[in-house]
Amino acid sequence: MSWKNFAVGIGAGVAVTLLAKNQLDKTEGKLSPEKALKLVKGKATHLGTLEGSWIHMIAEEFEQDKLLYQVYRGGITATDESGKMEAYEFFVDASSGTILALNKQGD
Repeated sequence: MSWKNFAVGIGAGVAVTLLAKNQLDKTEGKLSPEKALKLVKGKATHLGTLEGSWIHMIAEEFEQDKLLYQVYRGGITATDESGKMEAYEFFVDASSGTILALNKQGD
């Protein structure tokens, strides 16, 4: 086998691998739960000092305004300026990272 044939084979293998990875990324199309939680925590700083957070690692179906979304569900707790701790539940679109709902718990 000549080095030219070997180089062509390696190049073809790399190209196929890159195409397959690109296609897999497109079909998967989801944020990681960790990244979704980080986005929520970044947007929720106006609630006060964040004390804790959690997120379900598996996306679930969520309906809002007669539209279905694949979402991550989770929660955060925050202490406001007066020292009162509040809990919130959130739903984040698993594809875009858009926060679809942030609901105060216990009211």
